Amino acid sequence: MTHDDSFGGSGAAPSHAAPSHAAPSHAAEPHRHGDVQGRKAGVVIASTRAAAGIYDDETGPVITDWLTEHGFEVFPAMVVPDGEPVGAAIRALLTQRPAVVITSGGTGLNSDDRTPDVTRPLLDREIPGIMEAIRRAGAAKTPLAALSRGYAGAAGKSFIVNLPGSPKGVMDGLTVLDPLIGHLCDQLEGNHGH
Repeated sequence: MTHDDSFGGSGAAPSHAAPSHAAPSHAAEPHRHGDVQGRKAGVVIASTRAAAGIYDDETGPVITDWLTEHGFEVFPAMVVPDGEPVGAAIRALLTQRPAVVITSGGTGLNSDDRTPDVTRPLLDREIPGIMEAIRRAGAAKTPLAALSRGYAGAAGKSFIVNLPGSPKGVMDGLTVLDPLIGHLCDQLEGNHGH
């Protein structure tokens, strides 16, 4: 809730008060984390059942909202079957030169959980500390977080990260990325301001 000093009191300003020159309220603008304005981002959801329409994807909207809140221009989320279609979707997004690609799903141990396997060959450099932090954040809530095989890394100037397929796992990952995303994008683009 925003505090506005113009509310309260008797409503009449004392005669000795200077005129108010308060800046207009910007409460309607979303909170920005780092300077990511104008950067593009993509979302790939790995779910055979959601791609077939058996159930609605719940993580894509969460990721898209988070990216939008952080100032990214977000391509429509791509919901694809598990396995190689995930790699094809990531490769298609990379042709658009996004700053960020976030995947959700396909990071576990089922035979069709292949998101990490199709992501790793696309990475020029891995950023293992990010996945370590994401797994650590998840493990504080469930020991099953240790089973996530996701990767994080750079493909050229694009950052790619594999998040779990559960909404809670996605939120854990986004919480870890929250203070890092602007600086991470700056570094990948060659801006070395520290």
